[in-house]
Amino acid sequence: MRGPGVRRAAGAAAALAVLSGCTAGAGGQGGSRSPVRVEVTRTEPAAPSGQGAADDKPGAAPATPKPSPPKVLWSRGDDGRDVRELQARLRQIAWLFDGPTGTYDERTEEAVKGFQGKRGLPRTGKTDTVTWQRLLGMTGEPGRWELYLMGGQPADAPDARCMTGRVLCISKESRTLRWMIDGRTLLTVPVRFGSQYTPTREGVFQIYWKSRHHVSTLYDSPMPYAMFFSGGQAVHYSADFAARGYAGASHGCVNVRDEAAIADLFAQVRGGDKVVVHW
Repeated sequence: MRGPGVRRAAGAAAALAVLSGCTAGAGGQGGSRSPVRVEVTRTEPAAPSGQGAADDKPGAAPATPKPSPPKVLWSRGDDGRDVRELQARLRQIAWLFDGPTGTYDERTEEAVKGFQGKRGLPRTGKTDTVTWQRLLGMTGEPGRWELYLMGGQPADAPDARCMTGRVLCISKESRTLRWMIDGRTLLTVPVRFGSQYTPTREGVFQIYWKSRHHVSTLYDSPMPYAMFFSGGQAVHYSADFAARGYAGASHGCVNVRDEAAIADLFAQVRGGDKVVVHW
């Protein structure tokens, strides 16, 4: 039998348990009690200063700025030396077979589209910085006669021996022919020379024979508009030069690829006119 003091102590303990928020489990065998579980209420940390309510929405992510498209360097209608280099590099990897012409035409645009599509780039047909860097990494620096494979190169200054009289002034340095009268240039055309095995002779000569429909007796090849100046060497039209450019060579003659131009030249040049072949 419990005394009054024991009962008072038990009642105080029970009251303390209720006030503390604790729960006691049912008694087990031998009158033992379960351990006491204390429930703790967690307090979330305060949001950082300046953070708005929108940041608390689930799944919200900061906006990512849209990347700018690469800068376009050249596109259809452009022309110049840079376009010529673009075409020469496309020729190196067989995306372009004509030219270079220096003009960004339809064929160049289609070649660029093909190159872009093969490498997973947008097929715009415009040469942007990304396309150009990819092309630079796959090709080599084109040489002068890769850039001017089909002509179009600027002529160098005429030789001093060309400055008087009627002269066909022919430069091996710039591969050009100037038709000059008394120091004035009337016509300039690109020309091609013989190979290292059949070189075109250099020096001062005269036109000694003209033959409109000539055919070579040595090589059995046509030489229309032939104007002979040194043995069997002549200035004449070459269909091979017109088709292949500087990828080929003559047997020693001075080839012209512009048929209309040499037809006009043939009509003006006379027997006895001077021919100067120089570097």
